[in-house]
Amino acid sequence: MRDYFYMAIGTFLFSLSITLFAMPNNLAEGGIVGLSLLLYFQFDLSPALVTFVFNAVLLLIGFKLLPRHMVYKSIINVPLLSLFIFFTERLGQPIEDTLLAAVFAGIITGVGFGFIFRAGSSTGGTSIIARMLNHRFGWELTGTNFVLDAVIVISGVFIIGPIYTMYTIIALYIGKKVTDYVLEGFDAKKAVNIISPEAQAISEKVLKQMASSATIFNGYGGYSKKEREVIYIVVRSYRLFYLKKLIHEVDPNAFIVVHNVKDVSGGTFFAATHDHPLDPTTMPDFEESPPQPELGK
Repeated sequence: MRDYFYMAIGTFLFSLSITLFAMPNNLAEGGIVGLSLLLYFQFDLSPALVTFVFNAVLLLIGFKLLPRHMVYKSIINVPLLSLFIFFTERLGQPIEDTLLAAVFAGIITGVGFGFIFRAGSSTGGTSIIARMLNHRFGWELTGTNFVLDAVIVISGVFIIGPIYTMYTIIALYIGKKVTDYVLEGFDAKKAVNIISPEAQAISEKVLKQMASSATIFNGYGGYSKKEREVIYIVVRSYRLFYLKKLIHEVDPNAFIVVHNVKDVSGGTFFAATHDHPLDPTTMPDFEESPPQPELGK
């Protein structure tokens, strides 16, 4: 039931981005919706009707290639999108700043697609093609969808002109980024690899002063031909500065590699309480804390 709720909300938001921002401001879109908008600008054909017809054809093709549950959700989603567009296509008003219209269109489209993809569905058109490529070859959903959409958008140069086409590409790019955040989460974290002969001391200090779990595993230096202990730690982004300060206090020559991480679940990476409530506006006291009795003793 939750998937269908996400699907309905995402489809409604996507339809609003089309009717409130794209249609009244000469902005196109990607995929079949973009094609329907170009036909609307050129021949005044209803985007709701054109979207429904083209998506119905693609669904017939996808029925043989995609898992049934994806197709069934799309069968519900495609007429729902056309219905939402039909009821809202006369509500939009031109915005004086076209760039602002593109930004709003991109944000609302991105949130809508995020909900739709979370529900395991699609809006039809190139989303169905992207789902096919993702299911068969493992291609990344939003990136594939972006490329397919861009092909149709670029063809809009001949109808809406190069300026509005560039605004449309901006909207698509913003939409892709927002979709990624909706799918992967806004709470960005950092994964840190540390190579140091003082790995045990760093790990103990991180645990005591930052209440962050650390995983230690053995590595082997390709140049030095020596075994080294490698620490793996995940921290929230704003705590990275304090982690690096702590590491350098133990080993100024420690080798540190930082990676972006958007989603972390399970494990014991983040304790509920800690001695120093680190935040981006305060500097914790990194002085050695008094010895604590070991657990179980």
